[in-house]
Amino acid sequence: MNIFRLAGDMTHLMSVLVLLLKIHTIKSCAGISLKTQELYALVFAARYLDIFTHYYSLYNTVMKLIFLGSSFSILWYMKRHKVVRRSYDKDQDTFRHHFLVLPCLVLALLINEKFTFKEVMWTFSIYLEAVAILPQLVLLQRTRNVDNLTGQYVFLLGAYRGLYIINWIYRYFAEPTYSTHWITWISGLLQTLLYADFFYYYINSVKNNVRLQLPA
Repeated sequence: MNIFRLAGDMTHLMSVLVLLLKIHTIKSCAGISLKTQELYALVFAARYLDIFTHYYSLYNTVMKLIFLGSSFSILWYMKRHKVVRRSYDKDQDTFRHHFLVLPCLVLALLINEKFTFKEVMWTFSIYLEAVAILPQLVLLQRTRNVDNLTGQYVFLLGAYRGLYIINWIYRYFAEPTYSTHWITWISGLLQTLLYADFFYYYINSVKNNVRLQLPA
């Protein structure tokens, strides 16, 4: 654990809290992609298969439970809550996200560090997380006008991955025993690059104190 890893985890946690705050207090999921939330739920379910079989630390277990619980809570709100689900824009959220799942699974079967069920599922979650934000970015591109909480949520998600990249660089130079993890590194870099356009417009909107608007 180092300051960059901790900052990344806390930023990730803040992104989830911002989204839950929007959904729970405003009773709205407008601008939020259900497709992306389904992908993230699958990511965490595949990644944390060891939650009841391996204990690493209290911090590790608590964070796993938080991300699993929050992901499925968000899905419940968007699909089942009688008020929240009415604000979901199904007509705009049309990205065919199931076409992302199968290629990621096949890639995990072909390229992994160890061919075991848990390792393949973990690798699958890494690949899928790299592209899980795509339906959300496409939805924002279509609707163009982005409310503050949705903008903050997406920005924090991207910042979390950026901080993790800094964490990897730090560990590579500071820890002599730190080994290379090409799968994680390349997937993380791809994930961060997907946010580049959004970051540009988000930072400009904050700097100029104007509502975030994405180009058509």
